[in-house]
Amino acid sequence: MQNETKIAFIGAGNMAEAIISGLLQQNLYRNDQLLATNRSNKERLAQLQNKYEIITTHDKDFLLSEATVLILAVKPKDIAETIETYKTYIQPHHLIISVAAGVSTTTITELTGQKIAVIRSMPNTSAATAESATALSAGTYTTDEHMKLAVELFETVGTVSIVEEEHLHAVTGLSGSGPAYVYYLVEAMEKAALDLGLEGSTAKELILQTIIGSAKMLQTSDKSPRTLRKEVMSPNGTTEAGLNVLADYHTQEAMINCIKRAAERSEEMGQELAHILLRS
Repeated sequence: MQNETKIAFIGAGNMAEAIISGLLQQNLYRNDQLLATNRSNKERLAQLQNKYEIITTHDKDFLLSEATVLILAVKPKDIAETIETYKTYIQPHHLIISVAAGVSTTTITELTGQKIAVIRSMPNTSAATAESATALSAGTYTTDEHMKLAVELFETVGTVSIVEEEHLHAVTGLSGSGPAYVYYLVEAMEKAALDLGLEGSTAKELILQTIIGSAKMLQTSDKSPRTLRKEVMSPNGTTEAGLNVLADYHTQEAMINCIKRAAERSEEMGQELAHILLRS
């Protein structure tokens, strides 16, 4: 069921397009309820307009007078400049949803100079295939209705979890950066397959289906990952031999430290960005 809310995407990159595509495919919004803009790339806006039949414009007054939801889909370093550009057009009734990693809701609120509803989101690149794991956090002035709208919006590109903002650094290290960890694993599996003489396309098909099947098992089974892993193993068999090598290389410990370090870096970047953005 559609509503009459209009959404303006400020920034028209891959994440904005993924959300636009999801909203239209799920029939939550009509084409004329979605608007997009960017700094100056008219060709990119024309592509989105032609592909999705949405409204594109560089008219700031029109954009923000039409839309009640503003999705900031710009790079973190560009948040301050973007908000400054639109500051005189932002009104208290607007809901701002940010997809900029590391920029807190408090920072965005202070940059607007208004008591305005802000929601911070952390989707991942799998939004492009409607398989994102997205986390949302509410700012000081965000209501339950605002959050409900944001959940519906991001559910069009995957699953949604609501977390306290202090936990978004952990989310960033886990699911925000997570696709890269999986791709890294696949790289290693492909190299091993080639070394063992398997043809590239065959190896890729086997690897991808193995990962998809394992994910579905984890999703549908009430068994723990540890239990499922042990069910694959037989005493002194091939799986045990392979996992013993991973244990020798402390692979599980390395993965734990990988995620923790990514989360720590997210927190560091957030502090650095807040310092830079609020001084600019």
